[in-house]
Amino acid sequence: MRVRIFVEPQQGATYDQQLAVALLAEQLGFDAFFRSDHYVAMGESDGLPGPTDSWVTLGALARETSTIRLGTLMTSATFRHPGVLAISVAQVDDMSGGRVELGIGTGWFDTEHAAYGIPFGASFGERFDRLEEQLEIITEMWATPSDRRYSHAGEHYTLRDSPALPKPIQQPLPIIVGGYGPKRTPRLAALFAGEFNVPFPPLDYYRTAVATVRQACESAGRDPATMGCSVALVSCCGETEGVFQRRAAAIGREPAELREHGAAGSPAEVVEQIRSFAGAGADTVYLQILDLDDVDQLRLIAAEVVPHLTGR
Repeated sequence: MRVRIFVEPQQGATYDQQLAVALLAEQLGFDAFFRSDHYVAMGESDGLPGPTDSWVTLGALARETSTIRLGTLMTSATFRHPGVLAISVAQVDDMSGGRVELGIGTGWFDTEHAAYGIPFGASFGERFDRLEEQLEIITEMWATPSDRRYSHAGEHYTLRDSPALPKPIQQPLPIIVGGYGPKRTPRLAALFAGEFNVPFPPLDYYRTAVATVRQACESAGRDPATMGCSVALVSCCGETEGVFQRRAAAIGREPAELREHGAAGSPAEVVEQIRSFAGAGADTVYLQILDLDDVDQLRLIAAEVVPHLTGR
């Protein structure tokens, strides 16, 4: 089981806070540091001091870290044209020495689009169509030989004689597709992704989702064993019940709800909760850390949780 750290900076985090978490996660031996791709805070948070762009942030982290993998859960396909996104991701992959992964989804939070003048799309179906076309363009641009040009004439995007540069160091660069779509999401994962992710699911739903994406792989003529499966879980871990409850209060969550839906409680409880998802097919877990200043929780998870899941 790979254990990764996942943060939500739109809720209120500076670049320096993200850097501190990424450096500590690297020092503690976590597999990766991932962040969301949002521009407006959700819930009751005021989001101060304001959003940080995901790929600008990851480009900077690429130069300030050395071993930890970096990526997004999930880059919003509505935020960037596919050619521009292909350039950005390939550049950050080069800046990191080949440590980047692209998680990409349709985009769903209409409030942030309205707030920053970003076209949202007339319907969910249209956003899915755009995502599929983006995945096709991005993967084909990266696969086009450097001495050839790439062109694409689609419903939403047209590229003519693109040099399709730069190329990422990783060939292929890992792509993550996921979500709750019952048909198109598994199909797109089977066609374009190396990893299928479901965020914050009930265990029974996750088991069904893994079976569905494996069936989609078979339908696409792909070996289901080549598809990695991951889950994102909110993390709130305490060495005592009092510490756990204090940490739950700090992120505005109820202890009972966290235990039911997240990776929460004592280290032993967190281990068992994650193992239950491993039994349902997960080979990777993204632990959502909502209090970026609580570095002691990261140290606790690294010392008392990770060894039981990775064998290290």
